[in-house]
Amino acid sequence: MAREVLNEEAFPLFETKQAKGGAAFKLLAFSIFVCICLIWAYRILFLPGVGEQGRWIWIGMFLAEIGFGLYWACTQAIRWNVTRRYPFKERLLRRYRDKLPGVDIFVCTADPVLEPPILVMNTVLSLMAYTHPAEKLNVYLSDDGGSDLTFYALLEASHFSKHWIPFCKRHNIQQRSPEAYFAGGHNGQDTTFAQEWLIVKQLYEDMRNKIESISHKGIIPRDIRDQHKGFLEWNHKVTKRDHQSIVQIIIDGRHATAVDKDGSRLPTLVYIAREKRPQYHHNFKAGAMNALIRVSSEISNAPIILNLDCDMKANDPDAIMDALCFFLDDEKGHEIGFLQHPQTFSNITKNDIYAGSGLVVHKVELTGMDGYDAALYCGTGCFHRRESLTGQKYSKVYQERLNNNEARSSNLERTTGELEEEAKVFISCEYEKETPWGKEMGLVYGCPVEDVVTGMTIQCRGWKSVYYYPDREAFKGVAPSTLDVALIQQKRWCEGLSQIFFSKYCPFIYAHGKLSLGAQMGYSVYLLWAPLSLHTVYYVIVPPLCLIRGIPLFPQVSSLWFAPFAYAFMARSIYSIFEALKSGYTLRGWWNLQRMTVIRRTTAYFFACIDLVIKLVGLSHTAFAVTAKVMTEDVLERYEQEIMEFGTSSIMFILLAAVAILNLFALLGAMIKRVMLDMNSKPDQTLTLQVVYCLLLVVLHLPVYQALFLRHDKGRLPSSVLFKSIILVSFACLVPII
Repeated sequence: MAREVLNEEAFPLFETKQAKGGAAFKLLAFSIFVCICLIWAYRILFLPGVGEQGRWIWIGMFLAEIGFGLYWACTQAIRWNVTRRYPFKERLLRRYRDKLPGVDIFVCTADPVLEPPILVMNTVLSLMAYTHPAEKLNVYLSDDGGSDLTFYALLEASHFSKHWIPFCKRHNIQQRSPEAYFAGGHNGQDTTFAQEWLIVKQLYEDMRNKIESISHKGIIPRDIRDQHKGFLEWNHKVTKRDHQSIVQIIIDGRHATAVDKDGSRLPTLVYIAREKRPQYHHNFKAGAMNALIRVSSEISNAPIILNLDCDMKANDPDAIMDALCFFLDDEKGHEIGFLQHPQTFSNITKNDIYAGSGLVVHKVELTGMDGYDAALYCGTGCFHRRESLTGQKYSKVYQERLNNNEARSSNLERTTGELEEEAKVFISCEYEKETPWGKEMGLVYGCPVEDVVTGMTIQCRGWKSVYYYPDREAFKGVAPSTLDVALIQQKRWCEGLSQIFFSKYCPFIYAHGKLSLGAQMGYSVYLLWAPLSLHTVYYVIVPPLCLIRGIPLFPQVSSLWFAPFAYAFMARSIYSIFEALKSGYTLRGWWNLQRMTVIRRTTAYFFACIDLVIKLVGLSHTAFAVTAKVMTEDVLERYEQEIMEFGTSSIMFILLAAVAILNLFALLGAMIKRVMLDMNSKPDQTLTLQVVYCLLLVVLHLPVYQALFLRHDKGRLPSSVLFKSIILVSFACLVPII
């Protein structure tokens, strides 16, 4: 018996496996690289002479192809060592059942209009219902809007949780977001269960109706305000950008009196709104996260932290157990600073019209980064070791601290009110002044994409990170359902990521000697989105303009130089299809991914690049835009039918329409010229590749043409966009070719 126990202690809590097919992929990648080098050689050998028409255009094509080639090399680096992780939850429970560490969960919201309180409460309720011991579970809601509507919603959610949590645990409910669970109906045949299901569903409906009714009115009635002391915080003027520190412990899980309707313990639930004043920069989400770190250290101080966006609902009640398998592993657990889950979404259409699921990114690229022990911190769905997040360098002693469950014992003698008042100090505007917060401690300030740069700094302090894609997704969020919102989100990410590359945190400088070259190249795949847009915009504008003028840019089909162009395109496309289908896309979904890649690079990434240059020269400052999480019924209907939603005269749509019209005009012009003027002559092969290229771009932009010319619903492109794009194309056609 003693030998069995000893062997059990020796077993790892997780294992790592390399993905299959690595040798075949490396051979394919090498062959494509040879073709890329031949394409570069072609550009050099056939460069037009000085004074010849098209010389500078040719040089531009060469520079664009160098950019594409180098970027392609970076994308291959993260496919070189794709890694899968597999935790052993049963071993964890046998070994640590009564010694599991505490977990603090951070949820961030910023605007009760764009992020409706009922959406946020579904996230909170799903997290409170985790299978982790309730006395070791603490949920913190950071409300950067400082809204009494959000506070009221959290109070209502706390009351409902006393029914929802025991219901989930009693019946082992997997989907623990009430909205998502009840939307699916119930299949139970047991009468008792059906009755309880109806009772809990009615309680949820009552809670939702109350929250939505109060949110619609925009004001808390006096009789409700009198029911909780927390509303006293809103007795004086409180605005989104000007309010005092607010900390309210709604459920104090430190004491055995915090119980649900079955008498079982409830987790701690805390509302915080950090102080905001117009004269102080609040550092967006990074500032909110750092405030949460400090407040939680005063109240619960759990050694593990999970942070989530307000729309990322828990989808697996055992997600914490899976994460702890990595942190508590005897051999490698002490090295792990954070564990990142993929961002998955509940509203993705069958063919993923806006390519929002990111299946290839999550199942291939980020798992490839994990092969270098350098998983990206993506800002949500991430478990952290508290010490790594607060600036501590890696040390083996942190394994012992992780198993220490006495972190909150010193707080047991303090009352709830005392804890609240003491915690307020840590989220005042003055607290961070002349401290390492935002630099060496907490999330890094000065970048809209604070998560990625923070993850890199943690890794450079010696910690390793893990990327884990479970069979059942741990969290489910809400993806953008309109093209405008999707592009705004991409622009924000692109701008923030590129700022990292052109700052002191550039991976080839900051991480030199600290991270492997493969990891540095992997980071660059995302940090170079903005510069890559310049190559793409050049490549979708110049070839059709040259086609209109009859200037060839590619070799003839009969030439041997045609082979590297054809092979590189076909090999990459075939492998891309294989990769996408294996990741879970449909064939049409893969095509939508190609379309959205072109659209993102020529709109969101291009304008992000312009804004980046403006910021680098000091003409503007970092800003942060919250994307809406709600949509109207007609927008939802078109989204479910996979019809692209435009509907606005955004400047990004003007450029998108201009690119589409330019390529259509070039293609039609080439066809008319061939039919009307050259019917009796031998076909000119010098422009064949340009014609095929324009044809591909035209097919990619079919939804744009439909929105410009055929559709009459509210999601079409306005006539003003058509007018402005035609003017833009006309000017482009008048530009001389040199």
